[in-house]
Amino acid sequence: MLKRTIKKVAVLGSGVMGSRIACHFAGIGLQVLLLDIAPKELNDAEKAKNLSTDHPAVKNRIVNDALAGAIKSNPSPVYHKDVVKKISTGNFTDNMKDIATCDWIIEVVVERLDIKQSVFTEVEKYRKPGTLITSNTSGIPIHMMTEGRSEDFNRHFCGTHFFNPPRYLRLLEIIPTPLTDPAVVDFLMEYGDLVLGKTTVLCKDTPAFIANRVGVFGMMAIMNAMEKLKLGVDEIDALTGPIIGRPKSATFRTADVVGIDTLVKVARGVAENCPADEAKAVFSIPGWLEKMVASNWLGDKTGQGFFKKVKGAGGAKDIQTLNLTTMEYGARSKPKFATVEAAKPIDDLHTRLKALCAGQDKAGEFYRQFHYGLFAYISHRIPEISDELYRVDDAMMAGFGWEIGAFESWDVLGVTKTVAAMKAEGYTVAAWVDEMLAADISSFYKVEQGKRFCYDVASGAYKALPGGNAFIVMKHFENETIWKNSACRTYHLGDDVLGLEWYTKMGSIGGEVLEGIQQSIALAEDKYKGLVIANEGNNFSAGANVGMIFMLAIEQEYDEMEMAIRMFQNTMMRVRYSSIPVVVAPHGLALGGACEMSLHSDKVCAAAETYTGLVEVGIGVIPGGGGTKEFVLRASDEMHEDEPETITLKNRFLNIATAKVATSAHEGFGLGVYRKGQDEVVMNQGRRIADAKRSVLELYNSGYVMPVQRNDVKVLGKSALGALYAGIHGMVSADYATAHDAVCAKKLAYVMCGGDLSEPTFVSEQYLLDLEREAFLSLTGEKKTLERIQSVLKGGKPVRN
Repeated sequence: MLKRTIKKVAVLGSGVMGSRIACHFAGIGLQVLLLDIAPKELNDAEKAKNLSTDHPAVKNRIVNDALAGAIKSNPSPVYHKDVVKKISTGNFTDNMKDIATCDWIIEVVVERLDIKQSVFTEVEKYRKPGTLITSNTSGIPIHMMTEGRSEDFNRHFCGTHFFNPPRYLRLLEIIPTPLTDPAVVDFLMEYGDLVLGKTTVLCKDTPAFIANRVGVFGMMAIMNAMEKLKLGVDEIDALTGPIIGRPKSATFRTADVVGIDTLVKVARGVAENCPADEAKAVFSIPGWLEKMVASNWLGDKTGQGFFKKVKGAGGAKDIQTLNLTTMEYGARSKPKFATVEAAKPIDDLHTRLKALCAGQDKAGEFYRQFHYGLFAYISHRIPEISDELYRVDDAMMAGFGWEIGAFESWDVLGVTKTVAAMKAEGYTVAAWVDEMLAADISSFYKVEQGKRFCYDVASGAYKALPGGNAFIVMKHFENETIWKNSACRTYHLGDDVLGLEWYTKMGSIGGEVLEGIQQSIALAEDKYKGLVIANEGNNFSAGANVGMIFMLAIEQEYDEMEMAIRMFQNTMMRVRYSSIPVVVAPHGLALGGACEMSLHSDKVCAAAETYTGLVEVGIGVIPGGGGTKEFVLRASDEMHEDEPETITLKNRFLNIATAKVATSAHEGFGLGVYRKGQDEVVMNQGRRIADAKRSVLELYNSGYVMPVQRNDVKVLGKSALGALYAGIHGMVSADYATAHDAVCAKKLAYVMCGGDLSEPTFVSEQYLLDLEREAFLSLTGEKKTLERIQSVLKGGKPVRN
């Protein structure tokens, strides 16, 4: 990376994007200066206080209100609340001079070239030479903003297009101009990846860049197919959501969230500014869409779009769907297609896509038309919007939440076979695709020895994807499989490090996964240096297999239940006590048993977007895989002479008793799941497995020695138990907890205090595991626990009984 240090960032413009970009930079630890215009008029509250427009509170009202609104928004734009302290606010009139102290200035004002240029004129007055200056524009050509600017400004200027919300959508498009210093581009590409945690995609300065160009084409093409096949809004969203690896918001719900006016603006921009686009007719706005914009039915921002919230019977909220023929709202439908119903049980997305596109009903016809149009379009965009086709896939996955990219989807369906079918239907692919196939190259990607290669159009040959060993994808090591069962695989990741992944629904941990952990550790102890535990699912794991628990409890198979819990505990202890380092790399949900696995590992390399906690009380039991024991052990280590011993125990008790979940890996430290100075947060989720492998090697090379089981865990007995019981009674009295919550909490308190010992005592880990297991077993016999588990298995939240 170019030697450049970023300590302070200025964000110019505090709207929805600006305020949230500021929050993201503060979240990674930088000082942020957030500026916006000063209001020209007083509001009613300011008039009542006899304030003038020169008063600081008035001058900073716009920026302060915007930041306050961002902080309150859901989902939160920050990893933890303390980061707000790193953001200082001001206005363009008084504080533009303060950008002289900043290392990177990001413009995020309204999408008008004249306004942006006036802001840049002011920036030039105060910006120190060499400071990065970028624009977050989503549509204005980047090169047009450089007119009239100094040489130093232009050398350090380019587009940096974040996607909203910046914390959650991982795409950062980097758009240089011909005048941008290549070293600046290289720095931003690497900084965005390593520090901001983004998938950085280098784009050409073409209308809508990459993601919006392809994404909006896809949405407009779907609308065209919808009209041709006479499908409705609910039918399209049923066809274009998770079933094909797209977000739950599918097509029309996404349009409502983004803003229908924004969709129309981008579509018109492409149609007007891309006269050579062979598919520009697709970007024509249908009459019904024109009418929606004219009626101000713009989606969530105006209260109605393709969907509308209304009050139903009894005042309950109901969501209605717009009928695009009558332009009236009506009850939502739950469409069913034979092709979709047959494909739903198929877990593997690649296999499912093949089944969907082979369907012989209207759904199958829709999938073929949609994919044929998409494939033709992306083929013609190379090299217009990017020289490298993998950048198109990266942009769509990171910016639009696709599970696999468009070119990868084409590979899945078979390039040779699909091109023939496309031509038979009248679709035309770019000449380079025909040339590739003529050269006997029939896929855009290939994997060799765990490394991924992509077809390069310019050279007509495969090239390794950039990043090399920094991005490890478990499935790419399939040819290096050391051991497997029906739920998981153990791979050799190179350098004598093993990797274990599993692919159960929601990453649930059952007997086969536990077997996989035990076998992988045994294999690593035999002739390898260590083990990485991770997976490539949407979530690391939602926890233990509650379906198995429910079945055993209903059949009152308590001996088998006891054996299952003991096996879970023993496996977690094996993670802790083995002769090789075990590093866990969670992402997404890492709840219950998955949290317990992290608690027992030698190190955790958690993706920033990891949501973790011991949530078992929610289904009426306590953590039974060593989680309760581990919290007691850590509370014991945290007890200090200068404060009551019960305080740290109480805090950890409450975290379990209230099923508290950290909403980021950063919060995981405050929750006591992750250990300061030992575990780490990986900003770029794609790097977490490589970082975990590096950590395994570091631990091994530093002379790793198996820890010794603890016999010195201090438990407080009756002295703390009485205090916790009193607190539980208070929570029930105040209606913060139900009677069954109290039953669970008392069992939990009993275990965490080491039982009803008459005085504080030092006990072993095994002593606590035995108490934990007994409490878990007793709670599975409770009727209300079974009711909670059953409600979860039906797809809902645990009933509050």
